Amino acid sequence: MLFDPIIDRFSNDLAIDLGTANTLVCVKGRGVVVNEPSVVAFSRNGEDGNRVLAIGNDARAMLGRTPRHIVAIRPFKDGVIADFGITEAMLRHFIKKAHNRRTLIRPRVIVCVPSGITPVEKRAVREVTEAAGAREVYFIAKALAAAIGVGLPITEPTCNMVLDIGGGTTEVAVISLAGIVYSKSVRVGGDMMDEAILQYIKRKYNLLIGERTAELIKTTIGNACAGDKVERMQIKGRDLVSGIPKIIGVDSDEIREAISVQIEEIFETVKEAFEKNPPELAADMIEKGIVLTGGGALLKNLDKALQEKTGLPITVADDPLSSVVKGSEKALNSIEILRQVMI
Repeated sequence: MLFDPIIDRFSNDLAIDLGTANTLVCVKGRGVVVNEPSVVAFSRNGEDGNRVLAIGNDARAMLGRTPRHIVAIRPFKDGVIADFGITEAMLRHFIKKAHNRRTLIRPRVIVCVPSGITPVEKRAVREVTEAAGAREVYFIAKALAAAIGVGLPITEPTCNMVLDIGGGTTEVAVISLAGIVYSKSVRVGGDMMDEAILQYIKRKYNLLIGERTAELIKTTIGNACAGDKVERMQIKGRDLVSGIPKIIGVDSDEIREAISVQIEEIFETVKEAFEKNPPELAADMIEKGIVLTGGGALLKNLDKALQEKTGLPITVADDPLSSVVKGSEKALNSIEILRQVMI
């Protein structure tokens, strides 16, 4: 076959979904082999410099619990690299863990990026990925990868609409004939919802909580619209008046109010996509609706709220967290798809 040599060259490639909250890595033929938080813990001692102590799950357990000389951070901010050195160390760790081969054999890597990535951001991702051990770096738009991952017929002349809600960004894209007809990425995601919850609790109850507690509240009782019953949970934090640790109770209605601004911005992004699409594709939307992917798709009743706002059928991907990286793996397995969707 004409493309056999090319396929052989890609036999050991990796696909990486570099997320603000989580990084996923898959290997051709093996599926997802790494799914860990995008967190790095390092020492700031003068003797050691910035010596990396933990990456991924181990580092996430340290967030908010470290002594002064140890820092646990997320090297991505709003989907953009915030710290090159730390990002390189994290990527090197994940690539080595996924590749599982001799260090002399450097893998080719496909990186999933927002469709609106700037040339400067793209160059930064390429440089840091190459420095982390990649022989060659290719790019695929996250929206396209997500559409492939959930099995949408992206090569057909019909509308495929994807709403990918990640930790740092939310991206809406309309895809037809293996290309992006319209896309928009906004700096709204799970992290901003966590921060909104944190500030709401601080403002209303004078209670200071950490990022991990805010995320736990969101995933436990957070919702986009009212359900059959009001859920409640107890949270622990530090009283800002007395300075003493304190326990309070919050309910799902309060958390919905806390994240209402972020939810509304996501709705407005979807509405704008409707307004800027060709009428023939808009007609397809009535039948096919919108597919939700990304960690934010797991927010309770988000599909119900979006359906009430748009009147369209809303489908949540079976595994929204890994839709993007699984789609990029499918692209690796088919050179024809890869040639069409690669940036």
